[in-house]
Amino acid sequence: MATNRRYLLLGLAGAAAAGLGAVAWHWQAGTPAPRVDYTLLDGKTYSSAQWSGRVMLVNFWATSCATCVKEMPEIIATHRKFQGKGFDTLAVAMQYDPPDYVAQFAQTRKLPFGVAIDNTGAIANAFGPVRMTPTTFLIDKQGRIVKQILGEPDFPALHQLIEKLIAT
Repeated sequence: MATNRRYLLLGLAGAAAAGLGAVAWHWQAGTPAPRVDYTLLDGKTYSSAQWSGRVMLVNFWATSCATCVKEMPEIIATHRKFQGKGFDTLAVAMQYDPPDYVAQFAQTRKLPFGVAIDNTGAIANAFGPVRMTPTTFLIDKQGRIVKQILGEPDFPALHQLIEKLIAT
């Protein structure tokens, strides 16, 4: 019986490792960003197909996430530093985030970029699924995911990568 349990546990561990490998492979550098449609707080609708030719920072966040709130001034500074140079930012509020909290946060913090509320979870599912906030994706001008960042980014390193992507 103990031997059977050991084999079962080894099998489960192998399956879990294979699954993790599949997830890691899915977002290797160069993987095309998913096609998503979204609506900003102002009611305008957009599609990721419109990102072509731009470097995009897509940040999944929530008003209840302390790290998200802490990093938002740096996200704003990053957006301002590179806007007008072929760079844009999209903040995607998670499905569980109350829309009125998101709208109030965006207004009081004067977020200078587009904010979408992922009401159905479709955007987060297309990108992963994204379950942890903050999760940030950097997408190149050809629409390929260059980097996925779980947690708060190393902003100096992120800025260097954005500069490189804008230049190419």
